[in-house]
Amino acid sequence: MEKQNKMNSSNNNNHDIKLEKLNTILIKPSKPTPLHLQTFKLSLLDQFSPNYHTNMTFFYPNHNNNNNTNNHFSDFSNKSKILQNSLSQTLSHFYPLAGRLHDATTIHCNDDGVFFIESRSTTTLSQILTNPNFDALECFVPTTEEKRNMLLLLRFTLFRCGSTAITTFVTHKIVELNTLIIFLNTWAAITTGNEIPLPDLTVAAALFPPREVPDVSGSVKNSNAKFTTRRFIFKASKIEELKIKIKNKFEFHPSRVEVVLALIWKCALSASIAVSGSKTTSFRRSILFQAIDIRSRMNPAVPETAVGNLAWPFWVTVEEESHVAIDEMVKRMRKGKMDFIENKAERFKGEGGFKVVMENLKERVEILKRNNENKGSLVVYNSSSWCNYPLLEFDFGWGKPVWCSSVNNNFAINFIVLMDTKNGGGIEAFVTLAEDEMKLFEQNQELLHYAVLNPTILISTSKL
Repeated sequence: MEKQNKMNSSNNNNHDIKLEKLNTILIKPSKPTPLHLQTFKLSLLDQFSPNYHTNMTFFYPNHNNNNNTNNHFSDFSNKSKILQNSLSQTLSHFYPLAGRLHDATTIHCNDDGVFFIESRSTTTLSQILTNPNFDALECFVPTTEEKRNMLLLLRFTLFRCGSTAITTFVTHKIVELNTLIIFLNTWAAITTGNEIPLPDLTVAAALFPPREVPDVSGSVKNSNAKFTTRRFIFKASKIEELKIKIKNKFEFHPSRVEVVLALIWKCALSASIAVSGSKTTSFRRSILFQAIDIRSRMNPAVPETAVGNLAWPFWVTVEEESHVAIDEMVKRMRKGKMDFIENKAERFKGEGGFKVVMENLKERVEILKRNNENKGSLVVYNSSSWCNYPLLEFDFGWGKPVWCSSVNNNFAINFIVLMDTKNGGGIEAFVTLAEDEMKLFEQNQELLHYAVLNPTILISTSKL
């Protein structure tokens, strides 16, 4: 999906963020990668992961009372040098990220390095956090020219108020959310002189050895529809209210992720049906894919420090109109998750794992292929929960971030990301839909009873 197909993601804040690139520094590992480690084997799950980059930007407020612009820049330069030095040390532990993709099964760990980009903006952090505009946030994502063939790029940005942002732009080929967190935890710990468990680079390929596999990348077609992203906040009290509303219909306690995701899925499907303009039916079949971390779901559990794509999607469907109710959707999500954990995840590893993975992948591809052939009769949604991950805990010595964001520049429409709000218990949702469907979705009264559309992110320091 090209960027020109991405429409304005916020009606409330049209503030453009102008970035001036100051420097691009090539950072290499502080220690040369030994010869016997220079060929890094991808795991089978890495092989099936898409070869694109994902991004995340972390915003750090300036708590220094000095409002002098020159002092801001001097402080920024000192921080940048510290980050560059600790990044070099971190890359010695994550040496594949300083290499280059060699072929379908290996990375050449040649220590070619990663780009560290210094940028400056005349924007203040408070302007960015006032009803955040996802179109404006795209400026933090490195350009194709900056990216080249690198597996990892970092951007460090100074704002006019002295606040800063760190942007990660990293290949999905070996890095999913948990691996990114391992990397950032290690980088922050090295920066501040703290100890942290080092990454395990070998377990993924040992459990899921690479194989010669068919190319399935062309099996799913992206939509050419214009799409847009909106941000919704579900306060903890509203999530609890939603749980209470449906609590008598379960033999288990639904999680906050399950009830929020079910509500979003229901309201998005309602918008899709309305836009389709069907005069013969008020229902469309739908499927929801949910990514799940399999580290703790295997026996024995895989270490949390294991690097690689140790996540896999399971899916649930609504096949008839009676299924489109929050309690029914939650039940189907729980059943689908437990079926995946108990009957598939454990069977992924070892020699027989290849067959199980291929069968699971083939089933998923066939669903999507048939849907393309049937002109989208099945409404497909993809989702990822980042809840319970420490995304606002990365402290490089000047405090923790006040907010983080990710720009949807890889997935097309119908994508849902959930993460914790900073003041625990709540959920922040990034929802990407076709523009015409979003116009109805963001006005859905059931949704707006429980969620607030794109509120300002508050910071305690007035100078921001």
